[in-house]
Amino acid sequence: MTESKLPTPDNDNERMDPTPSFSEKANKPIPSSKDSSLEPLLKLALKELEQKRDSLKEEIQELSNRKSQLDIEQKKSFTGKSDDIARRVKGFQDYLTVALQDLAHSAEQLELIAQPVVVKPSPLDEGERSSQNIAQELPVAVSETFKPDQELIDECLEQFLSEPDFYAEPWKLRRSLEKKDIRLLQDWFFSQGGRGAQPSLGNRSRNILVSSALISILGELYGERFQTLVLAGQPERLGEWRRGLQDALGLDREDFGPNSGIVLFERGDAVVERADRLEERGEVPLILIDSAERSVEIPVLQFPLWLAFAASPDELYEEEELL
Repeated sequence: MTESKLPTPDNDNERMDPTPSFSEKANKPIPSSKDSSLEPLLKLALKELEQKRDSLKEEIQELSNRKSQLDIEQKKSFTGKSDDIARRVKGFQDYLTVALQDLAHSAEQLELIAQPVVVKPSPLDEGERSSQNIAQELPVAVSETFKPDQELIDECLEQFLSEPDFYAEPWKLRRSLEKKDIRLLQDWFFSQGGRGAQPSLGNRSRNILVSSALISILGELYGERFQTLVLAGQPERLGEWRRGLQDALGLDREDFGPNSGIVLFERGDAVVERADRLEERGEVPLILIDSAERSVEIPVLQFPLWLAFAASPDELYEEEELL
């Protein structure tokens, strides 16, 4: 039996075949034109991201430094300096307390009425002086401040005892006074020289009426050169003063204000400040202090015209009951 032989490929011919196999085709990288075109863009984007990252790092560092600086300044402003400010305020408060105590002590020892100086003659020239009249110049006492105007003041006080004139001109007293009111004003004018405290007449209405008479008389003496400053510690009390003065003197609301004839105050330091400005302009301030005020500001004593009503214990008790 004859064996048939299949043709076998020549191994040499197979090695020489340039056609690649399927597996070789799959493993071999295929060059792409898109990869080569995106590479510059990726590098540029990466570079921009790095720049933004560096910029953010710088901003974060700058903010951190600023935060640290603000923390230091805050400590210096609020924590460190607050103690120093508190110590200075405390020291200044202690200084003011001591100074006011010294001033009050000096005011208590101040002689408002000058005492006349008596000169005793020497025994050596007693015979010579006996034949001569010596004229001594004595300082004018405070009680004689209104002595030259006593006739006009007495005339006004006499009119206040008569029937009230309800149709009198504004700033003229439209009510009548009692004899005890007249005695109070006479003592204030001719004994205290226009500056001092007087006992309250029992209620605020009576005190306001006497004050209205005082304003009317000073209006005759000084004209428009003086302004009345009323000190009462609460708006309700000031309201009573405004209504009482308005009724007794025939005034309007326009007469009460900083640039008007009567100014109302709740604080003593504001009264002193206003009185200082009036004196600088050559005007005369009249300070009226309500009976509910427990004390008088020490600087008030320097002004030439002031009247403080001293309330009795019963009157003060009634004021406290109304609060």
